[in-house]
Amino acid sequence: MAKPNKKLPTQTVEIFCAKCRTLLFKYRKGGKGALVKCFKERITEDYMTTPCYCPQCGSEFARDTLVRGTPSFKMIGGKVVMK
Repeated sequence: MAKPNKKLPTQTVEIFCAKCRTLLFKYRKGGKGALVKCFKERITEDYMTTPCYCPQCGSEFARDTLVRGTPSFKMIGGKVVMK
């Protein structure tokens, strides 16, 4: 299967917890669609203490998975907000 593009996208978005609005990480996102998955190699700044859990309120916002053989976070619908 295909891997994510080697050339990273230029657009950087900030990912916030939908419950408490805490900044979770900054991500290099490609395309205009909704945030369904985040490849770990594209995360530029990480503010999480425990992967997939908000450091402020402790709610789980993603699941740790492999997508096309690449480590990634699969987002749970409605748990994160992107700006």
